Amino acid sequence: MDQSLPSHNVYLSLGSNMGHRFENLQNAINLLFTEVGSILKISAVYETPAMGFNGDPFLNCAVWMHVNLEPAEVLNSVLKIEKKLGRIRDNSGNYSSRPIDIDIIFIDDLIIKSEKLTLPHPEMTKRKFVLQPIADLNSGLMHPTFQKNVIEILDESQDESELQKQSKWLRNPMKDFTISKYNYIAIEGNIGAGKTSLATKIATDFNAKLILERFSDNPFLPKFYNDPSRYAFPLEMSFLADRYQQLVDDITQFDLFKDSVVADYDVNKSLIFASITLPNEEYSLYKKLFQMMHKEVPKPDMYIYLYQNTERLLANIKKRGRKYEQSIEAEYLQKLNSGYLEFIKNQHSENIKIIDISERDFIKNRSDYLAILQQIIS
Repeated sequence: MDQSLPSHNVYLSLGSNMGHRFENLQNAINLLFTEVGSILKISAVYETPAMGFNGDPFLNCAVWMHVNLEPAEVLNSVLKIEKKLGRIRDNSGNYSSRPIDIDIIFIDDLIIKSEKLTLPHPEMTKRKFVLQPIADLNSGLMHPTFQKNVIEILDESQDESELQKQSKWLRNPMKDFTISKYNYIAIEGNIGAGKTSLATKIATDFNAKLILERFSDNPFLPKFYNDPSRYAFPLEMSFLADRYQQLVDDITQFDLFKDSVVADYDVNKSLIFASITLPNEEYSLYKKLFQMMHKEVPKPDMYIYLYQNTERLLANIKKRGRKYEQSIEAEYLQKLNSGYLEFIKNQHSENIKIIDISERDFIKNRSDYLAILQQIIS
Protein backbone atom coordinates (compact mmCIF):
# COMPACT_ATOMS: atom_id res chain seq x y z
CA MET A 1 0.00 0.00 0.00
CA ASP A 2 3.00 2.31 0.12
CA GLN A 3 1.86 4.48 -2.78
CA SER A 4 2.59 8.05 -3.68
CA LEU A 5 -0.28 10.28 -2.64
CA PRO A 6 -1.15 13.06 -5.08
CA SER A 7 -2.03 15.93 -2.77
CA HIS A 8 -3.74 19.00 -4.19
CA ASN A 9 -4.21 22.49 -2.76
CA VAL A 10 -7.88 23.36 -3.10
CA TYR A 11 -9.43 26.77 -2.38
CA LEU A 12 -13.18 26.93 -1.87
CA SER A 13 -15.58 29.84 -1.42
CA LEU A 14 -18.58 29.21 0.87
CA GLY A 15 -21.71 31.29 1.27
CA SER A 16 -25.12 31.12 2.96
CA ASN A 17 -28.10 33.50 3.10
CA MET A 18 -30.91 31.23 4.32
CA GLY A 19 -31.72 29.93 7.79
CA HIS A 20 -28.92 29.82 10.38
CA ARG A 21 -26.19 31.11 8.09
CA PHE A 22 -23.19 30.66 10.40
CA GLU A 23 -24.34 27.15 11.33
CA ASN A 24 -24.74 26.31 7.64
CA LEU A 25 -21.14 27.35 7.00
CA GLN A 26 -19.88 25.33 9.96
CA ASN A 27 -21.83 22.25 8.87
CA ALA A 28 -20.38 22.56 5.37
CA ILE A 29 -16.84 22.80 6.76
CA ASN A 30 -17.40 19.75 8.95
CA LEU A 31 -18.60 17.73 5.95
CA LEU A 32 -15.72 18.96 3.78
CA PHE A 33 -13.34 17.68 6.43
CA THR A 34 -14.96 14.26 6.86
CA GLU A 35 -15.66 13.63 3.16
CA VAL A 36 -13.17 15.61 1.06
CA GLY A 37 -9.86 16.33 2.77
CA SER A 38 -7.84 18.11 5.42
CA ILE A 39 -8.52 21.76 6.19
CA LEU A 40 -5.38 23.85 6.46
CA LYS A 41 -6.98 27.20 7.09
CA ILE A 42 -10.38 28.94 7.32
CA SER A 43 -10.78 32.64 6.58
CA ALA A 44 -12.70 35.17 8.60
CA VAL A 45 -16.44 35.35 7.93
CA TYR A 46 -17.80 38.36 6.04
CA GLU A 47 -21.36 39.57 5.61
CA THR A 48 -22.08 40.84 2.11
CA PRO A 49 -25.19 41.90 0.18
CA ALA A 50 -26.77 39.43 -2.23
CA MET A 51 -25.31 39.86 -5.71
CA GLY A 52 -27.35 39.51 -8.89
CA PHE A 53 -30.74 39.18 -7.18
CA ASN A 54 -32.85 40.57 -4.34
CA GLY A 55 -32.28 38.51 -1.23
CA ASP A 56 -31.03 38.53 2.32
CA PRO A 57 -27.33 39.24 2.88
CA PHE A 58 -24.84 36.39 2.76
CA LEU A 59 -22.24 35.19 5.19
CA ASN A 60 -19.16 34.21 3.20
CA CYS A 61 -15.81 32.59 3.93
CA ALA A 62 -13.08 30.66 2.16
CA VAL A 63 -11.37 27.39 2.98
CA TRP A 64 -7.91 26.11 2.03
CA MET A 65 -7.73 22.33 1.85
CA HIS A 66 -5.33 19.49 1.06
CA VAL A 67 -7.12 16.72 -0.82
CA ASN A 68 -6.14 13.46 -2.49
CA LEU A 69 -9.01 13.65 -4.98
CA GLU A 70 -8.91 14.63 -8.63
CA PRO A 71 -10.80 17.81 -9.72
CA ALA A 72 -13.89 15.94 -10.97
CA GLU A 73 -14.04 14.04 -7.67
CA VAL A 74 -13.75 17.28 -5.69
CA LEU A 75 -16.65 18.74 -7.68
CA ASN A 76 -18.83 15.67 -7.16
CA SER A 77 -18.12 15.69 -3.43
CA VAL A 78 -18.92 19.40 -3.12
CA LEU A 79 -22.23 18.98 -4.96
CA LYS A 80 -23.20 16.09 -2.67
CA ILE A 81 -22.43 18.20 0.41
CA GLU A 82 -24.54 21.07 -0.91
CA LYS A 83 -27.42 18.65 -1.48
CA LYS A 84 -27.08 17.22 2.05
CA LEU A 85 -27.37 20.74 3.43
CA GLY A 86 -30.52 21.53 1.49
CA ARG A 87 -29.20 23.23 -1.65
CA ILE A 88 -31.45 22.66 -4.65
CA ARG A 89 -29.75 23.58 -7.89
CA ASP A 90 -31.68 24.40 -11.05
CA ASN A 91 -30.47 24.87 -14.58
CA SER A 92 -32.06 28.29 -15.15
CA GLY A 93 -28.80 30.15 -14.61
CA ASN A 94 -30.56 32.63 -12.30
CA TYR A 95 -29.25 33.46 -8.84
CA SER A 96 -31.41 32.80 -5.80
CA SER A 97 -31.21 32.46 -2.02
CA ARG A 98 -29.63 29.24 -0.77
CA PRO A 99 -28.69 27.62 2.52
CA ILE A 100 -25.20 26.82 1.23
CA ASP A 101 -23.13 27.61 -1.81
CA ILE A 102 -19.70 26.03 -2.32
CA ASP A 103 -17.60 27.14 -5.29
CA ILE A 104 -14.23 25.73 -6.28
CA ILE A 105 -11.95 28.72 -6.91
CA PHE A 106 -8.51 27.13 -7.39
CA ILE A 107 -7.05 23.64 -7.49
CA ASP A 108 -3.27 24.06 -7.47
CA ASP A 109 -2.43 26.13 -10.56
CA LEU A 110 -4.67 24.09 -12.84
CA ILE A 111 -6.46 25.68 -15.78
CA ILE A 112 -9.56 23.65 -16.65
CA LYS A 113 -12.38 24.41 -19.08
CA SER A 114 -14.94 21.64 -19.23
CA GLU A 115 -18.70 21.40 -19.36
CA LYS A 116 -18.96 20.92 -15.60
CA LEU A 117 -15.88 22.69 -14.20
CA THR A 118 -13.93 25.83 -15.05
CA LEU A 119 -10.76 26.68 -13.11
CA PRO A 120 -9.83 29.15 -11.85
CA HIS A 121 -13.43 30.18 -11.17
CA PRO A 122 -14.32 32.58 -14.01
CA GLU A 123 -16.32 35.01 -11.81
CA MET A 124 -13.87 35.32 -8.94
CA THR A 125 -12.28 38.57 -10.16
CA LYS A 126 -15.69 40.29 -9.98
CA ARG A 127 -16.47 39.22 -6.42
CA LYS A 128 -14.88 40.84 -3.39
CA PHE A 129 -16.71 38.32 -1.18
CA VAL A 130 -14.53 35.66 -2.84
CA LEU A 131 -11.28 37.59 -3.19
CA GLN A 132 -11.03 38.98 0.34
CA PRO A 133 -11.45 35.62 2.13
CA ILE A 134 -9.03 33.95 -0.30
CA ALA A 135 -6.54 36.75 0.40
CA ASP A 136 -6.96 36.02 4.13
CA LEU A 137 -5.88 32.44 3.46
CA ASN A 138 -2.93 33.09 1.16
CA SER A 139 -2.25 36.63 -0.02
CA GLY A 140 0.52 35.48 -2.35
CA LEU A 141 -1.63 32.96 -4.20
CA MET A 142 -1.14 33.45 -7.94
CA HIS A 143 -3.85 33.33 -10.58
CA PRO A 144 -2.34 31.01 -13.22
CA THR A 145 -3.95 32.84 -16.15
CA PHE A 146 -3.49 36.49 -15.14
CA GLN A 147 -0.16 35.94 -13.37
CA LYS A 148 -1.26 38.23 -10.55
CA ASN A 149 -1.72 37.39 -6.89
CA VAL A 150 -5.10 37.66 -5.19
CA ILE A 151 -4.17 40.92 -3.45
CA GLU A 152 -3.45 42.57 -6.80
CA ILE A 153 -6.68 41.20 -8.25
CA LEU A 154 -8.61 42.43 -5.21
CA ASP A 155 -7.13 45.92 -5.57
CA GLU A 156 -8.14 46.03 -9.23
CA SER A 157 -11.64 44.61 -8.72
CA GLN A 158 -14.57 46.76 -9.89
CA ASP A 159 -16.83 45.26 -7.22
CA GLU A 160 -17.81 48.05 -4.80
CA SER A 161 -19.71 45.84 -2.35
CA GLU A 162 -19.30 46.50 1.35
CA LEU A 163 -17.84 43.59 3.31
CA GLN A 164 -18.51 43.48 7.05
CA LYS A 165 -16.06 41.27 8.89
CA GLN A 166 -17.71 39.20 11.62
CA SER A 167 -16.25 38.80 15.10
CA LYS A 168 -17.16 35.11 15.31
CA TRP A 169 -14.81 32.56 13.75
CA LEU A 170 -15.62 29.17 12.28
CA ARG A 171 -14.03 26.15 13.93
CA ASN A 172 -11.56 23.89 12.13
CA PRO A 173 -12.52 20.23 12.83
CA MET A 174 -8.86 19.31 12.30
CA LYS A 175 -8.33 20.48 15.88
CA ASP A 176 -10.09 17.35 17.11
CA PHE A 177 -7.41 15.22 15.45
CA THR A 178 -4.24 17.06 16.43
CA ILE A 179 -1.06 15.04 16.93
CA SER A 180 0.84 17.96 18.45
CA LYS A 181 1.12 16.26 21.84
CA TYR A 182 3.61 13.84 20.22
CA ASN A 183 7.03 15.18 19.26
CA TYR A 184 8.07 12.02 17.40
CA ILE A 185 5.79 9.35 15.94
CA ALA A 186 7.14 6.15 14.40
CA ILE A 187 4.79 4.20 12.13
CA GLU A 188 5.81 0.59 11.67
CA GLY A 189 4.38 -2.44 9.92
CA ASN A 190 5.15 -5.41 7.75
CA ILE A 191 6.29 -5.14 4.13
CA GLY A 192 3.39 -3.59 2.17
CA ALA A 193 1.37 -2.62 5.24
CA GLY A 194 1.05 1.03 4.20
CA LYS A 195 3.35 2.71 6.72
CA THR A 196 4.95 5.08 4.19
CA SER A 197 1.56 6.15 2.83
CA LEU A 198 0.18 6.81 6.30
CA ALA A 199 3.30 8.63 7.52
CA THR A 200 3.27 10.83 4.41
CA LYS A 201 -0.42 11.64 4.80
CA ILE A 202 -0.11 12.51 8.49
CA ALA A 203 3.01 14.63 7.96
CA THR A 204 1.29 16.57 5.17
CA ASP A 205 -1.89 17.16 7.16
CA PHE A 206 -0.24 18.17 10.43
CA ASN A 207 2.86 20.09 9.33
CA ALA A 208 5.24 17.40 10.56
CA LYS A 209 8.77 16.68 9.45
CA LEU A 210 8.66 13.46 7.41
CA ILE A 211 11.40 10.83 7.66
CA LEU A 212 11.18 8.02 5.12
CA GLU A 213 13.37 4.94 5.07
CA ARG A 214 15.87 5.02 2.20
CA PHE A 215 15.44 1.39 1.18
CA SER A 216 15.49 2.17 -2.55
CA ASP A 217 19.14 3.28 -2.29
CA ASN A 218 20.31 0.00 -0.76
CA PRO A 219 22.27 -2.01 -3.37
CA PHE A 220 22.02 -5.21 -1.30
CA LEU A 221 18.22 -5.39 -1.19
CA PRO A 222 17.56 -6.89 -4.66
CA LYS A 223 20.51 -9.25 -4.16
CA PHE A 224 19.14 -10.39 -0.79
CA TYR A 225 15.83 -11.52 -2.28
CA ASN A 226 17.72 -13.54 -4.90
CA ASP A 227 20.25 -15.05 -2.49
CA PRO A 228 19.25 -14.48 1.17
CA SER A 229 21.96 -16.57 2.82
CA ARG A 230 24.77 -14.73 1.03
CA TYR A 231 23.52 -11.16 1.31
CA ALA A 232 21.59 -11.10 4.61
CA PHE A 233 24.47 -9.84 6.76
CA PRO A 234 25.69 -7.02 4.46
CA LEU A 235 22.06 -6.02 3.91
CA GLU A 236 21.26 -5.80 7.61
CA MET A 237 24.53 -4.00 8.39
CA SER A 238 23.93 -1.41 5.67
CA PHE A 239 20.39 -0.82 6.90
CA LEU A 240 21.59 -0.53 10.49
CA ALA A 241 24.15 2.13 9.58
CA ASP A 242 21.80 4.06 7.33
CA ARG A 243 18.83 4.06 9.74
CA TYR A 244 21.07 5.11 12.61
CA GLN A 245 22.61 7.98 10.65
CA GLN A 246 19.32 9.17 9.23
CA LEU A 247 17.47 9.22 12.55
CA VAL A 248 20.32 10.89 14.44
CA ASP A 249 20.66 13.57 11.76
CA ASP A 250 16.97 14.23 11.07
CA ILE A 251 15.48 14.02 14.55
CA THR A 252 18.18 15.96 16.37
CA GLN A 253 18.03 18.79 13.83
CA PHE A 254 15.39 21.15 15.17
CA ASP A 255 13.06 22.47 12.47
CA LEU A 256 11.42 25.78 13.38
CA PHE A 257 8.79 25.37 10.68
CA LYS A 258 7.56 21.90 11.65
CA ASP A 259 5.42 20.93 14.63
CA SER A 260 6.63 17.33 15.08
CA VAL A 261 8.39 14.39 13.41
CA VAL A 262 6.73 11.42 11.70
CA ALA A 263 8.82 8.48 10.47
CA ASP A 264 7.79 5.39 8.52
CA TYR A 265 10.10 3.16 10.57
CA ASP A 266 11.64 2.73 14.00
CA VAL A 267 15.30 1.86 14.55
CA ASN A 268 14.29 -1.42 16.26
CA LYS A 269 13.20 -2.61 12.85
CA SER A 270 16.84 -3.49 12.25
CA LEU A 271 16.87 -5.94 15.15
CA ILE A 272 13.54 -7.49 14.19
CA PHE A 273 14.57 -8.19 10.59
CA ALA A 274 18.06 -9.38 11.57
CA SER A 275 16.62 -11.90 14.03
CA ILE A 276 14.83 -13.55 11.10
CA THR A 277 17.38 -13.22 8.30
CA LEU A 278 20.69 -13.95 10.11
CA PRO A 279 22.07 -17.22 11.53
CA ASN A 280 22.63 -17.26 15.29
CA GLU A 281 26.33 -16.38 15.29
CA GLU A 282 25.92 -13.42 12.97
CA TYR A 283 22.82 -12.25 14.84
CA SER A 284 24.72 -12.22 18.15
CA LEU A 285 27.39 -9.99 16.65
CA TYR A 286 24.79 -7.81 14.98
CA LYS A 287 22.87 -7.40 18.24
CA LYS A 288 25.98 -6.18 20.08
CA LEU A 289 26.61 -3.55 17.41
CA PHE A 290 22.96 -2.54 17.44
CA GLN A 291 22.87 -2.06 21.22
CA MET A 292 26.03 0.06 21.14
CA MET A 293 24.56 2.37 18.49
CA HIS A 294 21.00 2.34 19.78
CA LYS A 295 21.87 4.25 22.96
CA GLU A 296 22.24 7.49 21.00
CA VAL A 297 19.11 7.21 18.88
CA PRO A 298 16.05 9.19 20.07
CA LYS A 299 13.04 7.03 20.92
CA PRO A 300 9.56 7.80 19.59
CA ASP A 301 6.97 8.96 22.09
CA MET A 302 4.29 7.18 20.01
CA TYR A 303 4.91 3.85 18.25
CA ILE A 304 2.23 2.67 15.81
CA TYR A 305 2.20 -0.85 14.38
CA LEU A 306 -0.06 -1.30 11.36
CA TYR A 307 -1.30 -4.86 11.20
CA GLN A 308 -2.52 -6.32 7.92
CA ASN A 309 -3.31 -9.94 7.19
CA THR A 310 -0.85 -11.81 4.99
CA GLU A 311 -3.21 -12.03 2.02
CA ARG A 312 -3.58 -8.24 1.88
CA LEU A 313 0.17 -7.76 2.30
CA LEU A 314 0.92 -10.01 -0.67
CA ALA A 315 -1.69 -8.20 -2.76
CA ASN A 316 -0.19 -4.82 -1.86
CA ILE A 317 3.33 -6.01 -2.67
CA LYS A 318 2.17 -7.27 -6.05
CA LYS A 319 0.27 -4.05 -6.73
CA ARG A 320 3.16 -1.69 -6.07
CA GLY A 321 5.27 -3.73 -8.47
CA ARG A 322 8.81 -3.65 -7.10
CA LYS A 323 10.45 -6.42 -9.08
CA TYR A 324 12.78 -7.63 -6.32
CA GLU A 325 9.84 -8.02 -3.89
CA GLN A 326 7.73 -10.31 -6.05
CA SER A 327 9.42 -13.44 -4.73
CA ILE A 328 8.49 -12.69 -1.09
CA GLU A 329 6.58 -15.60 0.40
CA ALA A 330 3.77 -15.65 2.94
CA GLU A 331 5.94 -17.52 5.46
CA TYR A 332 8.53 -14.71 5.51
CA LEU A 333 5.81 -12.09 6.14
CA GLN A 334 4.36 -14.19 8.95
CA LYS A 335 7.78 -14.44 10.59
CA LEU A 336 8.19 -10.67 10.38
CA ASN A 337 4.77 -10.12 11.94
CA SER A 338 5.66 -12.49 14.80
CA GLY A 339 8.95 -10.64 15.25
CA TYR A 340 7.20 -7.28 15.53
CA LEU A 341 4.59 -8.60 17.96
CA GLU A 342 7.28 -10.20 20.13
CA PHE A 343 9.17 -6.91 20.21
CA ILE A 344 6.01 -4.98 21.15
CA LYS A 345 5.13 -7.49 23.88
CA ASN A 346 8.51 -6.95 25.54
CA GLN A 347 8.25 -3.15 25.64
CA HIS A 348 7.20 -1.38 28.81
CA SER A 349 5.47 1.61 27.30
CA GLU A 350 1.90 2.85 27.12
CA ASN A 351 2.64 4.72 23.90
CA ILE A 352 2.48 1.67 21.64
CA LYS A 353 -0.61 0.98 19.59
CA ILE A 354 -1.43 -1.90 17.27
CA ILE A 355 -3.94 -0.81 14.64
CA ASP A 356 -5.59 -3.49 12.52
CA ILE A 357 -6.06 -2.09 9.01
CA SER A 358 -6.85 -5.39 7.29
CA GLU A 359 -10.38 -4.19 6.51
CA ARG A 360 -9.48 -0.55 5.94
CA ASP A 361 -8.26 1.41 2.92
CA PHE A 362 -7.16 4.79 4.24
CA ILE A 363 -6.00 5.94 0.81
CA LYS A 364 -9.36 5.55 -0.95
CA ASN A 365 -11.68 6.01 2.02
CA ARG A 366 -11.30 9.14 4.09
CA SER A 367 -13.51 7.68 6.84
CA ASP A 368 -10.93 4.88 7.28
CA TYR A 369 -8.13 7.43 7.54
CA LEU A 370 -10.00 9.45 10.16
CA ALA A 371 -10.76 6.28 12.13
CA ILE A 372 -7.03 5.47 12.22
CA LEU A 373 -6.22 9.03 13.32
CA GLN A 374 -8.78 8.71 16.10
CA GLN A 375 -7.09 5.53 17.34
CA ILE A 376 -3.70 7.26 17.33
CA ILE A 377 -4.78 10.26 19.37
CA SER A 378 -7.21 8.53 21.74
